[in-house]
Amino acid sequence: MKYNLLGRTGIKVSEICLGTMTWGSQNSEAEAHLQLDYALDRGVNFIDTAELYPTTPLSPETYGLTERHIGSWLSARGNRDKVVLASKVAGPGRNYIRGGRPMTRAAILEAIEGSLERLRTDYLDLYQLHWPNRGHYHFRNAWTYDPSRQDRARVAEELAEILQTLGELQKAGKIRAVGLSNETAWGTMQFLALSEKLGLPRMASIQNEYNLLYRSFDLDLAEVAHHEDVGLLAYSPLAAGLLTGKYLAGARPDGSRLTINGDLGGRYQPLQEPAVAAYAALAREHGLDLAQLSIAFCLTRPFMASVIIGATTMEQLKTDIAAAGVALSEDVLSGIGRIHRQYPAPI
Repeated sequence: MKYNLLGRTGIKVSEICLGTMTWGSQNSEAEAHLQLDYALDRGVNFIDTAELYPTTPLSPETYGLTERHIGSWLSARGNRDKVVLASKVAGPGRNYIRGGRPMTRAAILEAIEGSLERLRTDYLDLYQLHWPNRGHYHFRNAWTYDPSRQDRARVAEELAEILQTLGELQKAGKIRAVGLSNETAWGTMQFLALSEKLGLPRMASIQNEYNLLYRSFDLDLAEVAHHEDVGLLAYSPLAAGLLTGKYLAGARPDGSRLTINGDLGGRYQPLQEPAVAAYAALAREHGLDLAQLSIAFCLTRPFMASVIIGATTMEQLKTDIAAAGVALSEDVLSGIGRIHRQYPAPI
């Protein structure tokens, strides 16, 4: 397992991060503990969660269960110092989370205390803003995204209040580093400018979707990541399971996410099928597992700090973690480039 620096923090994280958003719905507490034990034994030191989780499906009844399952594991194993633990504060829009109100100082202070209690720890290594108050183009919102409706003065005030609150939490020893999620290049740069101007915590990472079917990070955000040392934590490297090939030709395996979350967050639609089929054919041509090819490709990207995997079975987990040892040849990379040019935005 390789380890990368998390921004300019000095914190080293494994290039594979264990995602947890199925724990508490698709996975039991015992299964969560088994996944954690296996991942840690294979060199994974980075665990990512959120107060929102689990998400398969989202539910007010299961809200916070994922953090509780991680907390019981940390308590039972007594190994808090062995892991880099990341969580997130939810943005606006979920009525059962602080009434769906925007992210404010009060909301963040309330959220962090809840996460620390559920996780049974007194600090987080990385605390992330799950999505911005002002909206974003992620989760298939690119087709209707319109930032011209934003009020710049109000946004500036919100960003400053949020960053100042994170600074308070860092001084109090409750968080070590801060990061973004579902952000834009402009939003990231605004936070970086504010941190320099006000002497506040610097964003160390940005957790956005990245996979063979969705590569918007390759453009402006790749430049930000390179020059500003804000590495990508890539979620959905398998595009919610599409890039395992298990949904090809209309298949819907029992217990799969597609049977629970409908259209896989907008990813499951006709345009993705020929692209996935092309990547599956490329994997077969070179004797590779499609899931491992997909994760290994993400690991080749120069802006990548860590790739967040998620699994509902131990077999899936073993396959995904083993992708760290898969080297892609120039022929495979050329094939990926060719398919990407043919299907640049299939989801």
